[in-house]
Amino acid sequence: MPDRSTRIARFIEAHGWDGATRRPLAGDASFRRYDRLTLDGRRAVLMDAPPPQENVRPFLTLARHLRALGFSAPEILAADEDAGLLLLEDLGDDTYTKVLAKGGDEHALYGLAVDVLIDLHARPQQDAIPPGLPPYGNGRLLDEAFLLPQWTMPEIFGEAPDEGVRRAYGDAWLELFPQVHVLPKTLVLRDYHVDNLIWLKERDGIRACGLLDFQDAVSGCPAYDLMSLLEDARRDIAPPLKAAMLARYFAGAPDIDRETFMTAFAILSAQRHAKVIGIFTRLSLRDGKSAYLAHLPRVWGLLEGALAHPALTPVKAWFDRHIPESVRGVPSMGSRVS
Repeated sequence: MPDRSTRIARFIEAHGWDGATRRPLAGDASFRRYDRLTLDGRRAVLMDAPPPQENVRPFLTLARHLRALGFSAPEILAADEDAGLLLLEDLGDDTYTKVLAKGGDEHALYGLAVDVLIDLHARPQQDAIPPGLPPYGNGRLLDEAFLLPQWTMPEIFGEAPDEGVRRAYGDAWLELFPQVHVLPKTLVLRDYHVDNLIWLKERDGIRACGLLDFQDAVSGCPAYDLMSLLEDARRDIAPPLKAAMLARYFAGAPDIDRETFMTAFAILSAQRHAKVIGIFTRLSLRDGKSAYLAHLPRVWGLLEGALAHPALTPVKAWFDRHIPESVRGVPSMGSRVS
């Protein structure tokens, strides 16, 4: 088998991009990498997602599905699924993160992202959810929540939690999840936040919001993506903006029961933030990506905010007993609580 660089060169050449200038674009927390190709005034993006760590097939399926629904996912220009190589439409550089950093209109950008969710969640389930999409059920939700005791607790206390502590943690979450599943199912993109959205100012309506990262999509609760957008692990969002965007969503989804929705929102918020705390710890320990640790105080704060909801009482009690507020923060990676 040719090495990775040779296989990439052959893929590029086979699809008409031989001689293109390649410039790295941002990587992410996965093994995927991206390059911008430029040739004779044309541009494309090369996704390098090496197997077995990565699998491009879910991205292909979801990109085509979202485009068929009228959303601005990248067009697939070429694919070598076995090699984990894609050529994608280049949607440009105006990610929400960059536009906001330059002083972009926060209310307008977030409002557009909320409008995308209103439109998606208004679709009938059989239209919104592509066939074969996995459910966001108890097993997947619980496995993600367990990333915190698996990776972060040993860094805080110097040892993994015992079986009794782990069992109590799982039981507390399983007591809550039925309140998530009562809402109608929809397509959940799962990483719906400003790093993965791009402003396409030349497009109209909801098509002006480009979608960049959706290969981990599942069938699940509509509160999840709105929560992911408004409780961002990497960016502070002022309470008035969050309140305005929630009001915008409910105005666009008048038939939804707000109390039921916000209970699910709080439970999924706590679940996601527990997952992210574990992932950011793992990225530092396993992958040497220590920059993610800077976000942990924010994520702990978001988790604590979610735990204040009355529905979270069982999980809050577990945290108060086993990870008190005094040790929540950035693990010292070697200096542990005894």
